[in-house]
Amino acid sequence: MILLESERLYFRPLTTQDVDLVVELMLRNRHFWTIHEPRHQDAYYTREVQYEKLAEAEEQLRLGKEYSWGIFLKESSRLIGSISIYSIRRLPFSSAFVGYSLDESVTGQGLGTEAVNAVLSFAFRDFGLHRMEALVSPKNMASMRVLEKVGMMQEGRMRKNLFINGKWEDHFLYSMLEEDF
Repeated sequence: MILLESERLYFRPLTTQDVDLVVELMLRNRHFWTIHEPRHQDAYYTREVQYEKLAEAEEQLRLGKEYSWGIFLKESSRLIGSISIYSIRRLPFSSAFVGYSLDESVTGQGLGTEAVNAVLSFAFRDFGLHRMEALVSPKNMASMRVLEKVGMMQEGRMRKNLFINGKWEDHFLYSMLEEDF
């Protein structure tokens, strides 16, 4: 189990035993997260579907294909989001994507920046990746600020990259190289 820590946060892989915490977080942020992410059917927010998703994440971790953590506040141990390293590509690429979601109630406090920094540190220093990437909607100014604060650079615009809420949306591609970290 890979545990991470930062000044105000700790990170641990979510397991099937966390299903109720995850469902609660998702229901709390159902409308907030669909501003920049695809909408889901009602069944997606059920215990059964989230249990399956957590079981799949455990398997992906076991296989070394994806690393996902719940983001917890140190002061209260409250689950406030999730962050992942996914689409891991080994040599000759040695790269992956970082993706994250934060509870609406804690946005604007620098916690997203803190979380992304912690995961970039793991990716470059502990996991040995050469390049990290992130995709962000041009409408998601808060997430772009997070990526820029941690030192990621915008490389370009990916046209009609993700199907969100009934239409294809462009996304900016951000990246960081290990020597930039």
